[in-house]
Amino acid sequence: MVTGDIEAVLEHPGRSPVRICALSPDSAHLVSGASDGTLALWNFPSKKLSRTGGVSDTTMVACSFSPCSQMFMTGSTYGDLRLWDLDLNHLLAEKNAHDLGVSCCSFAPSILSGSQVVQFRLASCGQDCHLKIWAISKFTSGGFKMILLHTLAGQTAPVLCCAYSSDGQLLVSGSVDKSVKVYDANNAVLLYTLNQHERYVTACSFSPTSTLIATGSMDKTVNIWRLEDRCSGHGFKEESVETSCKGKATAGLSKLLVADWSERDVTEWLVEEGLEGLVDKFKANNIDGTELLSLTKETLASELGIESVGLRSKLLRKVEELKNDSVCSGIPDEFLCPITRELMRDPVIAAGISAFLLTIDVSVKGLKLLERFSHFVKSQLQSYIYFTGTLFNGPTQSSA
Repeated sequence: MVTGDIEAVLEHPGRSPVRICALSPDSAHLVSGASDGTLALWNFPSKKLSRTGGVSDTTMVACSFSPCSQMFMTGSTYGDLRLWDLDLNHLLAEKNAHDLGVSCCSFAPSILSGSQVVQFRLASCGQDCHLKIWAISKFTSGGFKMILLHTLAGQTAPVLCCAYSSDGQLLVSGSVDKSVKVYDANNAVLLYTLNQHERYVTACSFSPTSTLIATGSMDKTVNIWRLEDRCSGHGFKEESVETSCKGKATAGLSKLLVADWSERDVTEWLVEEGLEGLVDKFKANNIDGTELLSLTKETLASELGIESVGLRSKLLRKVEELKNDSVCSGIPDEFLCPITRELMRDPVIAAGISAFLLTIDVSVKGLKLLERFSHFVKSQLQSYIYFTGTLFNGPTQSSA
């Protein structure tokens, strides 16, 4: 019987927020990582802390166990990939694996064995817009070697997530460019591009028992895709879409800001909401989208002559829902400030900041990381740096 009761609460050492946790395939170990670079390895059956370790001055943002459960890989905001054993010994490091930071990493489920070497496959992705496939070799002598096999540049913005299929033959990735890419993992060949999502794709996963892929997005949906028989020539099709955003999807209206609605758009909305009795009053008073958003109980009573208290309250509730739905489904996230959620006048800069904030804390440590950025990225984020500086240091007299 499933009860949902908490079985254990594990306190990660230190005071920094936990950013990652991963279970080993054999369910014997759990690793957690924090914003300060610390790692904690737990005995999962007993829920006891085994040991701690980590790397200073970085934030752990990605983690994956090897299929043998004896090693795990971590990724950081500095762009490094690091391999660890169960004693938290540092086995190898690939520095600057992804410029501007790693966002996700995932071991393939298969193991390739030879007479002198055991080899694993790892996929990683990051803020450099690349998905990479690595070969990690473990030699009988005890040494390790990591080689880059493929760099996949099929997506045009930071790649936020990646995952292997249960047989290791397919690799899926999701990006800030809103696309989902499915590759032949062995040959690094693009098989499918899925463009259903309207915002950043932040999560992806293959079903371990069926030909299904789940993708999650900042558009507040999880899309389930079915892989048809490739021999028949069919690709993916959308199986279902679940969403927590209940905004209306009226053709035409959902693509506009409410403030841009015409009087006709307002009339259509009234009819849709079952308020057709108010159409004549709204037409007579030339109520467009801007006027609709500014309505109050007083104006409804005195200027529009709506005497019913209940009707006025119902209308204002609908207007409030409309405002919320506009933010939920009408304004792309690239156009919203990632901090204040207000409409940005420079959406290009806003999009870059939003992607950046997905993998880095708004903190002094985060600002230090900006020093590693190129001059181009620095220029794009100048206004963000100043704004964040005021958060920590208080208002300044000038922006210099």
